[in-house]
Amino acid sequence: MFKSKVYTERRNKLRSLLRDGIVLLMGNVDSPMSYPANIYRFRQDSTFLYFFGLDHPGLAGVIDLDKNDDCIFGDNVEIDDIIWTGYLPTIAEQALEAGVQKTGPLSKLTDVLMSAIDSKRKIHFLPPYRAENKLMLQKLLGIVPDMQKQYASVELKKAVSSLRSIKDDDEIAHLDAIQDVGYLMHTAAMKMARKGVYEREIAGYMEGLALSHGGTISFPVILSKHGEILHGHDHSNKLANGDLLLVDAGFESEMSYATDNTRTFAVGGKFSAQQKGIYNIVLEAINSCIEKIKPGVPYRDIHHHAAITIATGLKELGIMKGDVKEAVAAGAHAMFFPHGLGHMMGLDVHDMEDIGENFVGYDEKTTRSTQFGTAYLRLGRKLQPGFVLTVEPGIYFIPALIEKWKKEIINNAFINFKEVDKYLDFGGIRLEDDVLVTDKGSRMLGKKRIPISIKDVEEITGK
Repeated sequence: MFKSKVYTERRNKLRSLLRDGIVLLMGNVDSPMSYPANIYRFRQDSTFLYFFGLDHPGLAGVIDLDKNDDCIFGDNVEIDDIIWTGYLPTIAEQALEAGVQKTGPLSKLTDVLMSAIDSKRKIHFLPPYRAENKLMLQKLLGIVPDMQKQYASVELKKAVSSLRSIKDDDEIAHLDAIQDVGYLMHTAAMKMARKGVYEREIAGYMEGLALSHGGTISFPVILSKHGEILHGHDHSNKLANGDLLLVDAGFESEMSYATDNTRTFAVGGKFSAQQKGIYNIVLEAINSCIEKIKPGVPYRDIHHHAAITIATGLKELGIMKGDVKEAVAAGAHAMFFPHGLGHMMGLDVHDMEDIGENFVGYDEKTTRSTQFGTAYLRLGRKLQPGFVLTVEPGIYFIPALIEKWKKEIINNAFINFKEVDKYLDFGGIRLEDDVLVTDKGSRMLGKKRIPISIKDVEEITGK
């Protein structure tokens, strides 16, 4: 946890953004894998962590906007709990760590909420994403799960998004520090990428590294020689020299902050001429996009720059044709780059996605595109100092998508399908770094960048 005053200040800032009523923030509970006592690794709700910092199951927080006080509800552990899972401080002791003086058992939370309802006070809550909390919210407020998203507080969504989007000095220092583990994970993957190794061996080792540093992976490891599958979680393939291996993985710290990086490299350590051609386009895209990041620039404009860079490079290789700007305006580049350039990152690897992407990545002035490819851009609005985001351009050759566009004659004026056919078994290349928006520009998080130039990647891969 950070110091208690950090959480107190965050709750006070939230008060300044909301007018009246009470804010209900539900923590998460243990979730069983196959029977009640066999549970998944516990992961606390990120917004609860942001405002209260307590990383234990079975807690709820109430911020009273009218009475200017806070309360944490939860039950103290009993002897049976202590025998099986160990001692925990009392709820009152835990609450003091978050700067909260008032506590109560979970059974009293119902009374507090019923009193607020009887007094016609507004109850602000965020849309729950866990089934257990959906059922709890139904019990507490009488709102069935199917209606909870509709009744969730828009004011609270906007307030939480505005606060969590701007990372404070403590968060930035922590995000910088944990990049070291992400660096170790990715360089280990490069060193292990040798002929005869199974993908699962590398993915498992990376996850083990994360666990050995006190945290876990920030999302299931994406690691595949079939990089054209954007989220390839199958790790059953045996590697051969010359295979392109795409590795998208991150570390989640003991405080639940995330890293998220992607590297793509040739098994055995040597890119082919064809692979270098595509790799250099993606490398130019990521480097030039990072250079353009600064406050006030809409991230959608940075995404557009990535699209132009990719289309220009593909035209030089003969894969695309015609006017580059017209091709991008028509969305022709999206057959090769069918996703957004990046997303917000922090306590969640896709920060605050549970609140809703349109509350986090867009605003009244910036609305989501409906064009294929750009529609998947999670962050489009103007950048501000303190934003932490990913930059992750890619080029992919997806046989099913290529076949669909060829058959339906989509963007035929801008795509040389005869040349594309030479890349049907290519796979995909994605490169990704984590970036902080500063007062005047941006910088990458961490002390050193994960190897990314062809020279540096070839020197370490398979060694």
